[in-house]
Amino acid sequence: MSTWFTAGRSLDWVQVDVFAERAYEGNMLAIFTDGRSLSDEQMQSLARETNLSETTFILPATPEEEREHGVRVRIFTVEEELPFAGHPTLGTASWLWANHPLLRGGDEVRLKLNVGTIAVRFRTPAEDEAGVYGEMRQRDPEFGPAPDRNELAAACGLAVSDLHTALYPQVVSTGLPFCIVPLASLDALQRMRVDSARMATALAGTAAKFIYAITPHDGAWRARMPFHGADDPATGSAAGCAISYLVRHNAVPSQAAITIHQGIEVHRPSRIDVRASLRDGAVTDVFVGGRTIPVASGTFTHP
Repeated sequence: MSTWFTAGRSLDWVQVDVFAERAYEGNMLAIFTDGRSLSDEQMQSLARETNLSETTFILPATPEEEREHGVRVRIFTVEEELPFAGHPTLGTASWLWANHPLLRGGDEVRLKLNVGTIAVRFRTPAEDEAGVYGEMRQRDPEFGPAPDRNELAAACGLAVSDLHTALYPQVVSTGLPFCIVPLASLDALQRMRVDSARMATALAGTAAKFIYAITPHDGAWRARMPFHGADDPATGSAAGCAISYLVRHNAVPSQAAITIHQGIEVHRPSRIDVRASLRDGAVTDVFVGGRTIPVASGTFTHP
């Protein structure tokens, strides 16, 4: 290898597939395992370089601090830093479960995110099992307004008749707000083509930047999340919002475990397992789980 490529400081990097049943499925995640030397601008630059849905940066601290508060992690898209996101949380915690000197192989890994501390619990994988299965508990949901159905349908390139007749769109957040848009059929979900400008108008006045379109199908649920001109293969934060919405509106029983399939349309099939509880009219205990599989590792030169 020529010397110019290795010049300068290097940063250890790994890539994992999250909410994947096998390698090269699910949602890709880049993880920089020690980002303490990086500025905010450098983290954003590296996230643009990886060009994935999200990139995370682990900021190691003392063992005492990590035991008490969790491992500090920051999450970036190619555009901005996020306070919380589902597949980066699960994927990063899974890497720590397999590699952290103190947390390796334990029952739980806690991440200290901008939104607060999120715990991810793990089960010991069987010898022939790919990757590791983890389940995060997200924050209790906050329910926001219901945007105009006509505007949302038009922004999705659909007719109002393509929207679900009994379940109406609503903004929900378990750390990152999404507008949950239930559709009447799988056909409508597959035909959906989002006009970003019209969607921004439809969501104006809400905290949501994105929609999460869902529809029941074949004993489970299918979902799509249009994201910067493409589909996000798996969106764990939105899945937590979706199960919170479905339980609140009695479309799914309290504590029932269901599966959301996402990423089919972009050839990155993803399986997201979700459940939530309804107690005294409030949704709580929002759990989102799935499998993480390592696929690559290497180094980046320091920007």
